[in-house]
Amino acid sequence: MSKTGLPPRRAAHHLLEEITGEGRLMSELIGGGALDHLPADERARAQRLAMDALRGADRADRMLKPYLKKEPPETVQNALRLGVIELVGGEAAHGVVNAYVEIISKNKHVSSFKGLTNAVLRRISEEGEKGWTKRANPLTPGWLRQPLVAAWGRKSVEGIEAAHFAGAALDLTAKGDPKAVADAVGGTLLPTGSIRLKEAGQVSALPGFENGDWWVQDAAAAIPVQVLDPKPGMKVLDLCAAPGGKTMQLAASGADVTAVDLSHNRMTRVKDNLKRVGLKANCVTSDAFKFEQGGFDAVLLDAPCSATGTIRRHPDLPYAKDGSEFMALIEQQELLIDHALTLLKPGGKLVFCTCSLLPDEGEIQVDEALERHAGLTVDTDALNKPGIDPAWITEEGGIRLRPDYWADLGGMDGFYIAVMTKA
Repeated sequence: MSKTGLPPRRAAHHLLEEITGEGRLMSELIGGGALDHLPADERARAQRLAMDALRGADRADRMLKPYLKKEPPETVQNALRLGVIELVGGEAAHGVVNAYVEIISKNKHVSSFKGLTNAVLRRISEEGEKGWTKRANPLTPGWLRQPLVAAWGRKSVEGIEAAHFAGAALDLTAKGDPKAVADAVGGTLLPTGSIRLKEAGQVSALPGFENGDWWVQDAAAAIPVQVLDPKPGMKVLDLCAAPGGKTMQLAASGADVTAVDLSHNRMTRVKDNLKRVGLKANCVTSDAFKFEQGGFDAVLLDAPCSATGTIRRHPDLPYAKDGSEFMALIEQQELLIDHALTLLKPGGKLVFCTCSLLPDEGEIQVDEALERHAGLTVDTDALNKPGIDPAWITEEGGIRLRPDYWADLGGMDGFYIAVMTKA
């Protein structure tokens, strides 16, 4: 970090401002060059600090509340949140307080709050880690928490929030033997065959990266292909393919894979990933609805969704979003299911999945698809795979995965998966 530590802190504050104030996602900001002006170590520091502040925002706000007569402007609150995260993490109080006072004093819109910033952060430094740990886990913002409680109950949501606050380990999918990869990287073999690393460090430096022995993929995200159970020569369509984890799983099985994605940039990433691991697929850049080549044995539809199942690794989502766009996504999922069924040969399998915690993007989609399409059935036998807990299987015959599952192993992303058979 630089001598003053100011540049990465200022950058982290800018990220929070854009996320909480402008509704932008971290990935969009990083991809757009928000941290490109910093050296590599400071980029990593700024991003990590912003992510930690987002994960702990609700707890930080509760820690700050006794020292605030009223909530200050969001710009000030974001600086205070960052200060709290650093102070309870053991950073030297003098440097932290001075840095955030400097950030606020240089902003003409809120410079009058520099005294408050100084006073409040000094009080927080006196509480330290003890004041932090005695407070409950951060709650999900209300717009999302309410539907989650309605769907899964308060106690389950508290478990989900604990998983969100803990963050996510790094999971790998092996191209070949999972145990060999686990042994090579020093990871834990999970019940479904994924490999988990608690402390990964630099991914590209891990054994087997250069040889293409594995790729990064959350354990939950690897299950849709496992239940599809592709065989050599099977004609399979990956309809919304980027970033390519499922495409690589399909290709590794020996299936004849066609991968479709709308974005040229995202499809370039799929191609790059396939090249690194030495696998092949027919990559097509196209709108899914305009792709009309049919006769597939199976279609994997990982549909665009709210991504509410990925908050463990994307804590910006509940602060950048407010749920207003979700209805359009739900309607798009319905249309994609209908279109995907036209691309299957009779008796073909459609695996529908979303990385969502909302039943409207999972269980309800399948219920309604069965009503719309005569002869469409759910294949529950396909779900009988190693590591899949029968308790995960839902009433309509899909799999519901949640971050609070595998709590002793470090959780998993939220996902919904169903295998349907066309008449």
